Amino acid sequence: MRLAALITTFAILPAVLSAQTVGLRESTMPAPHHDRDMGYAVWYPAIQGSASAPFGGNPIFEPNMVALNAAPADGRYPLVVLSHGLGGHYRSLGWLAAGLAQSGAVVVGVNHPNSTVFDFDMQTGLEHWTRAQDLSRALDDLLADPVLGGMIDPGRISALGFSYGGWTALSLGGVRGNLAGYISHCDTTPSRHCADITRAGSDLRMLDAALWDGDHADPRITRVVAIDPGLSFGLNARDVAGLDASTLLIQLGAGADRLDATDVSADGSNLSGLLPQADLLEIAPAAHFSVLPLCTAQGAEILEEENDDPVCTDPEGADRATIHAQVLAATRAHLWLE
Repeated sequence: MRLAALITTFAILPAVLSAQTVGLRESTMPAPHHDRDMGYAVWYPAIQGSASAPFGGNPIFEPNMVALNAAPADGRYPLVVLSHGLGGHYRSLGWLAAGLAQSGAVVVGVNHPNSTVFDFDMQTGLEHWTRAQDLSRALDDLLADPVLGGMIDPGRISALGFSYGGWTALSLGGVRGNLAGYISHCDTTPSRHCADITRAGSDLRMLDAALWDGDHADPRITRVVAIDPGLSFGLNARDVAGLDASTLLIQLGAGADRLDATDVSADGSNLSGLLPQADLLEIAPAAHFSVLPLCTAQGAEILEEENDDPVCTDPEGADRATIHAQVLAATRAHLWLE
């Protein structure tokens, strides 16, 4: 089933969420495949009345309201494993995780080693299969947790990701990479991601093709949401044949506002054409970074002074809060939360 091909930012009113209190726990867990620990966070429905406080804000981004280490609410809930983008952080999708927890889900996100804002190595970070391993490891850890594990309905487990994390979610659902196809894309019609790889002095040809092209699906994942997914160029029908999970693709922006590296249309990677069974939601006006947190009044100015990516600058006519509401509403509907 295909959703409407193009929806303006004002076509969907912000979803009205329940008053469910959102709990948050942060910690680390062993990640043997990285030979070190990795950080993680769990957002969950908490006991009503738990004291909430601003969390995750900084001079650039607005915080979210959560109850740190609050007692969990009774019940069994769907679980969502959450994957951030290249150079991101689980807090960069905290607004979405908190919104899903407020709607009745447990959400676990990790800081993927080697591809996080404070822990970044382009060459090693390109080993995308380790990200799927990260989330499968987090899933194992959470299901075994003596407190939070009992909240989870093991029959309702989903993967959700943004950008590089969108690929991670698709990989967990059964999509396989095609290293030769991605190299050919970067050699012939390079996108921004290809340019970033070259600028970092990294080399796709140094990667293990068997691992890049391997099957990294987690059979526990039954639904997938991929927001502006990366690494989708050079795929063919065989590479996506293993995707059994019910899938929602969310495409941000149109025309010049759409990031070329995450364009799933026929003008880009044609991932949407390879997955005719997936739902597709295109949101415009919007940009790739429109799903990052709401920005403070001075956020754009600070980034401009630092000559950083314009992550606080949305296209003319776009409203980030409304874009967030659209993404959250579509995700909730796809993940048993309606």
